[in-house]
Amino acid sequence: MTTPHRAKKSLGQNFLIDPNLQRKIVAALEAEPTDEVLEIGPGHGALTDHLEGNVGRLVLVELDDDLASALERRFAGRSDVVVIRGDVLQVDPLAQVRDPEDLLVIGNIPYNITTPILFRLLERPRPRRIVLMVQEDVAARIAAPVGTRAYGALSVGVRSVASVDRLFGVGRRSFRPVPRVDSAIVRIDPFRPERTSAADEARLRVVVRAAFQWRRKQLGKILRDHPDIMADDEVAAAAVASAGVELTDRPERVSPEAFVRLATSLG
Repeated sequence: MTTPHRAKKSLGQNFLIDPNLQRKIVAALEAEPTDEVLEIGPGHGALTDHLEGNVGRLVLVELDDDLASALERRFAGRSDVVVIRGDVLQVDPLAQVRDPEDLLVIGNIPYNITTPILFRLLERPRPRRIVLMVQEDVAARIAAPVGTRAYGALSVGVRSVASVDRLFGVGRRSFRPVPRVDSAIVRIDPFRPERTSAADEARLRVVVRAAFQWRRKQLGKILRDHPDIMADDEVAAAAVASAGVELTDRPERVSPEAFVRLATSLG
């Protein structure tokens, strides 16, 4: 798209200008000609250019009115491309999707709302695959090994419901305007079938949030004393035994799988 557009700092806009990286990111999605793809923040169409005509259907969610208008003009009359104006955290793009669980999602998302978008995308029903460009430190936190300082609630929240791969880095000079940080591409594949019930998953979120709010404390104290849990000694002991961890463990030593078992046992 050639329409001049000044990046809006308030929307966290940084446009990817390297065509080789654009192709590499789209290739990571492994989309087939019959697939339906949701693109978040298409902007000038850096990724859209490599998707349109190569997938079965394309749903574009763009917050910037000027860019959304340009997209609407570009794809006017196209039944295989839908443009949605709005914030992906407020609109419901799945209302325009044929099968949410078979959907592929791609996007270069604003750094300031990366985590909310991630968790929105991982609400049920979950897409088949998600490929996102995120800030490098966010990618590191999502993929952080258990026991490291970077491992935390974000790591567990994503990896308890999906497998994650940090694919490659993207230097800041690949964008205009140039951001202050580097980026990375992550590929997220939600588990099929689901590994937890919806109720256990809701409990898991409470347990994980509580644990990392008190990450310097031992599990036993967290389970007994955190106001969001308040398990008695017997329940806490049974839960950690079922999870295969110890009352003396701290949250960063507990794997996503163990957190799932822990939350399920507390039910």
